[in-house]
Amino acid sequence: MATDARLPLVRTVRRPGLVPVLGTALVGLLLVWLAINLSQSPSAFFSAALIGLTLGAVYALISLGYTLVYGILELINFAHGDVFMLGGMISATFIVQIFGIKGGEGALTLWPAIFVSLFAAMAICGVLNATIERVAYRPLRNAPRLAPLITAIGMSFILQNVGLAWKGAEYVTVQTPTGETLLPTGQVFSIGGVTYTWNKLIVVLLTVPVLLALIWLVQSTRQGKAMRATAQDRDAAAMMGINVDRTISFTFLLAGALAGAAGLLYVLYFTQVRFDLGALQLGLVAFTAAVLGGIGNLPGAVLGSLVIGFIQAFNERLTWHSPGSDWTESIVFSILILILVFRPEGLLGERTPEGG
Repeated sequence: MATDARLPLVRTVRRPGLVPVLGTALVGLLLVWLAINLSQSPSAFFSAALIGLTLGAVYALISLGYTLVYGILELINFAHGDVFMLGGMISATFIVQIFGIKGGEGALTLWPAIFVSLFAAMAICGVLNATIERVAYRPLRNAPRLAPLITAIGMSFILQNVGLAWKGAEYVTVQTPTGETLLPTGQVFSIGGVTYTWNKLIVVLLTVPVLLALIWLVQSTRQGKAMRATAQDRDAAAMMGINVDRTISFTFLLAGALAGAAGLLYVLYFTQVRFDLGALQLGLVAFTAAVLGGIGNLPGAVLGSLVIGFIQAFNERLTWHSPGSDWTESIVFSILILILVFRPEGLLGERTPEGG
């Protein structure tokens, strides 16, 4: 006699966990805060948004360097921020000392100096980053992960001391005799009290072609396919005839060139750079942006950079219950901790073998 051993169907109801509830609550409070600021002062809100767009464009060039290296080696290159710092110093040296731009020059003098400085910074920083990979990281490629990580931190300190010995502990400035940026500051448009100036637009206009060229290179060229194959499986890529060492060196070259471009844009927009800028300030902010978007993911790095740029601008420029600039770094690194704890793959996920 057969017995029916089937269990009765039990309908289980899953309760939402604590983390999603807290995350939803925080996002809701943030949206309410933004909505109140928008209603009370629309001009301040949109002005801050335009500044955040400019900051995000600069951060994107730096965070893409972190993402490229991590995507192909699963290595967090902590020396990348210091390569960016040296790119800023190289750009300042070319603009101020070699070309003698002091402000007040016409476009026929300023723009050739900017473009020559841009290519010089990208070339020098690219070669420097590739050299770091060849000397410091390649011998440790099969070592435990802690070894290249410590080496990256050591290279960061070395580059900081190079900048300190070269330019000293004071800020290196690139500005007019009156303390203003060399870029034109005239109005592009002014609507309802929201003014957009040329110096902000120029940063975006210089950044967008670089980002588009990077995406085209990675997705549509033979070298880009080699980079993606190496990131997916180095051994399989080598068996298919790809020169893995050369591909990794090219990736570091490309990441360094992006850092050099970011260094030029930074000194043109913020007018000053110092030896500790890369490691202690913008380098960590850009790293946070890369983690927020999904390190190893190029669109994620851009998205994370824009989010961080907007957060910084809103925090420092909105008027209703804004913490202020003293709290910017605390907020940014709190976001880094929360992302690492609750969503380590970032907003757009992680396109690496480790991330699955």
